[in-house]
Amino acid sequence: MSDFETAADGAKMDFSKDMSYGDYLGLDAILSSEHPLSDAHDEMLFIVQHQTSELWMRLAIHELQAARGSMLAGDLKSAFKMLARVARIFEQLNSAWDVLRTMTPSEYTAFRPSLGNSSGFQSHQYRLVEYLLGNRIGALKKLHEHKPLAYEALNAELAQPSLYQVAIDIACARLDISSLAGTPGEGNWQADPAVQDLWQKVYEDPRAYWDLYELAEKLVDLEDYFRRWRFNHVTTVERIIGFKRGTGGTSGVGYLRKMLEVELFPELWHVRGAL
Repeated sequence: MSDFETAADGAKMDFSKDMSYGDYLGLDAILSSEHPLSDAHDEMLFIVQHQTSELWMRLAIHELQAARGSMLAGDLKSAFKMLARVARIFEQLNSAWDVLRTMTPSEYTAFRPSLGNSSGFQSHQYRLVEYLLGNRIGALKKLHEHKPLAYEALNAELAQPSLYQVAIDIACARLDISSLAGTPGEGNWQADPAVQDLWQKVYEDPRAYWDLYELAEKLVDLEDYFRRWRFNHVTTVERIIGFKRGTGGTSGVGYLRKMLEVELFPELWHVRGAL
């Protein structure tokens, strides 16, 4: 008997009538969705890297929506687990840039014309992640009007409080303070001194507000990994295309550097200097 036969002893070998691993995961559809438009070897790397990033973002959205639901239901412990998972998802997304950075400018130039006007700037899932976390630039919805389901998902998100708004409301309720988070809608969250004071009370007495203290740190951890992902995006783009304009029409590196300045949970960072 061969080593393979010994190792496979007892394993099911016939899946003509049963669900297999590939069936469960829908691998036929996934592994047949890569369609390079040029003969360039590195276009496959570019496609797979972005497809896998979209899959990770799909999971991040799933976890963030569930975390918000748990928070609204008063189940912070479940939300902590989900928020920690999202932070690790962005750690995985960070690692993806390391693979893409193995592509040189010459290799990218060989297939860049095939991209046309397509760009990661047009990712509706990335926009939904931003909306969930509180960076709600409503004008960018227009990019997705041609995709009704995506456009509907973004509008539905804007009708709900962001994850950070929910966190602030929970802290207000615990400290018996009137809501400071405002109402759902468009617009990037701007730092509010009253919200910073709220978090300062939590950080000055963590034992009394341990669940809020842990919630705050989970949010900081998530944004930490999110910022690293943005930074690695900038450096990868600069390494590969320099300061060329992006395929989607943005200023490329200039736009991405500006995005590095965006703070999702500003008071949680600013409060550190006040303690």
